[in-house]
This record gives sequence, structure tokens and C-alpha cells, in this order.
Amino acid sequence: MYLGVDEAGKGPVLGPMVAAAVLADPASLPADVDDSKRLSPERREALDEAIRGSDGVAVGVAFGEPAEIDRPDTDMNTLTVRGQARAVRAALDGGLAAALDGPIRVVADAGDTSEARFARRLGEFVEEHGDADGAVDDLPGVDVAAFHGADEADPVVGAASVVAKVARDARMAAIDDRYPAYDGVGSGYPSDPTTRAFLRAYVADRGDVPDCARRSWATCDDALAAAEQSALHEF
Repeated sequence: MYLGVDEAGKGPVLGPMVAAAVLADPASLPADVDDSKRLSPERREALDEAIRGSDGVAVGVAFGEPAEIDRPDTDMNTLTVRGQARAVRAALDGGLAAALDGPIRVVADAGDTSEARFARRLGEFVEEHGDADGAVDDLPGVDVAAFHGADEADPVVGAASVVAKVARDARMAAIDDRYPAYDGVGSGYPSDPTTRAFLRAYVADRGDVPDCARRSWATCDDALAAAEQSALHEF
């Protein structure tokens, strides 16, 4: 039994980044668990339900909201490490982890060009930072390995990938519900025409980007600049 950890939503202009950790024996997971990007939405949701419903599995989820992502004193690599560390500690904050003797093995999908650096930083964040409420203060040491493509190669990391993606999709559906006057917010990714159209229309109506947007992203700058240019032409 060990922990797999991954995240979803590093690149979108709308919504949070979501990290998930799954503590499990690979044999206890569905046989077709995989990197979430290679699964249909329907299969991801079914797998998420099966993973969370297993008595032999513990799940932790952590959200990095746009306000945190936009802070000038951080960067996406640090945010990814921080989010994954929060998810790991959340997964360990339960009865299943109590039976483990340390150090606890953690396998992560590396969110840095250097796998070794990401593994080192994740271990430091898990052991030294943790959650703001100080959960699982008696956490034993962790033995962290990080690899590019771990969500495809490792079933427990794949399970974490699925949980993170389903949690982000649920948040995006809730965000969509908050803006019924528009034709949907889309996936939240800058390449999505629906997302770009939503931002342009919202800024045209309100003069600013919505709270769900990462205003430090260039896509928000483009929407604000387009609205300003349009206003100048009207003047």
C-alpha cells in the first residue's frame, strides 16, 4: 500500500487547480484505472465512485483557488507541490493510514522539469508545511518518488489523476451554474472558444473578469484589453 498523487487544472484560466492523493494497494483498484486524460468523462466518474467507495482506499483532495494562484509571490511549480502535499496529508488523516509504519511511500506525477527536485520539494512540504489546521501532526516520514508520466505508468497515481479530474469537473459545473445569463463557461482552458467567449462577454458587461478567473493569465489581459479598445471606439 502506498500513496499516488497527481493534479488537474494547472493550465486553465478559469477555476481551481485540484490535487488528489490516493492511498491504496494497486490490487484494490479497478483494473482499468488510467491517466484521466485517456478516459471518457463517464468512465472517470464511475472510477471515481469505485475508488472512493472502497474500504481499502483513502482519498485526499486539495483545491488551489484562483486567488492563491494569482499571488505574485508564488509560481505554478510551488503551487503544484503545495497542492499535492495538502492532498497527501488529507489522505493520511484517517484510520487507514494509522496502520502504516513509516516511512510512507509516495509516488507523484512530477510537476517540474526535474523529477528529483519535485520529489525533494514534495517531501519537504508534506513533512514541514502541511495544512493550516495542523492535521496529522504525528505524520511519519515519507519516501517520495516523482516521475513524468506517472499517471499513465502507475495505477495508484492514475487513480489520483481520476479523482483530481472529476473533482475539478464538478467545480467547473458549479461555476457554470453561477452564470446562467451566458452560454456556458466551457472547460476553463484558454484554448476553449466557449471559455474565451464567456470571458469577453462577462468583461464587456461588468468591466472586469469574474472571481473564478485567474486574472494573472494572459487570457484575462486579452479580454480586458479588447473591452477597453471597444469602449474607445464607441467613444
